[in-house]
Amino acid sequence: MGVAIGVDVGGTKIAGGVVDETGAIIARTRRDTPSTDPSAIVDSIVSVVQELRRGRSVDAVGVGSAGFVDAARSTVLFAPNLAWRDVAVRDHVVAATELPVVVENDANAAAWGEFRFGAAEDVDDMVCVTVGTGIGGGLVLDGAVYRGAHGVGAELGHMRVVPNGHLCGCGNRGCLEQYASGSALVREARALASAGTVFAAGLLELAGGDPEKITGPMVTGAARDGDGASRELLTDLGRWLGEGLASFAAVLDPAVFVIGGGVSAAGELLLGPATDAFRRNLTGRGYRPEAEIRVATLGNDAGIVGAADLARR
Repeated sequence: MGVAIGVDVGGTKIAGGVVDETGAIIARTRRDTPSTDPSAIVDSIVSVVQELRRGRSVDAVGVGSAGFVDAARSTVLFAPNLAWRDVAVRDHVVAATELPVVVENDANAAAWGEFRFGAAEDVDDMVCVTVGTGIGGGLVLDGAVYRGAHGVGAELGHMRVVPNGHLCGCGNRGCLEQYASGSALVREARALASAGTVFAAGLLELAGGDPEKITGPMVTGAARDGDGASRELLTDLGRWLGEGLASFAAVLDPAVFVIGGGVSAAGELLLGPATDAFRRNLTGRGYRPEAEIRVATLGNDAGIVGAADLARR
């Protein structure tokens, strides 16, 4: 079995890697994403593939993209942060490279990477939740990626948790990602700092006195250093996340939840409150097996590794 190329297409960067059968990345490259130009995005993917395949025998290419990917794993129907609307990505990349190509939702690809080579490689049923700018979800059930009838299943971040709540980028109100994501963390931190409360003085000082300059990593770093406001913000975020996990468990009953994404870097400051809330809200708590909550181990490479492995299969 030869190597495969995995390409992770995000709103700001396109990252690619050559992945062997053990899940190891043996070469990598990246490009900035021309996110407003659909044709230029495809051209950049092709450029990444052509660079990585040079001098190598490549079996297949997997492309992971945010958004809705059709059941044939060929066309990106809609991507919120990319100018892709019904774009036949697979056909374009196949025509340019003459290699077998699979297109997959990026969270599905990351979930598969963690299932095959990461935090959930010892189970058959898992849910991967990526806590970043938004909330991504990927399911592996009975050892296979679950995509739904039309290929757009597992959009866990868009489960509604607050009727008529915060407006979400998907067009609905009250989605989980409006309360348990990095964007939610930043929104609440800026609101707290803007209110002029002395409780947020440390955060405001870090931002140079401008609440709009507060970032998610800034909040996480301050929390690690003991800032009370930042710790409280992460506790609130963890509570929302844990309540969401409890709802997912009621429907899916996975063996493991794997938590990835940039906000997971907060570690126990996030996962502690999330685990507590999960246990408090779990249906039938005390009388059922409890899913284990684990931190992702592949980091930002999960999408590359997972996309490549899915393509090889």
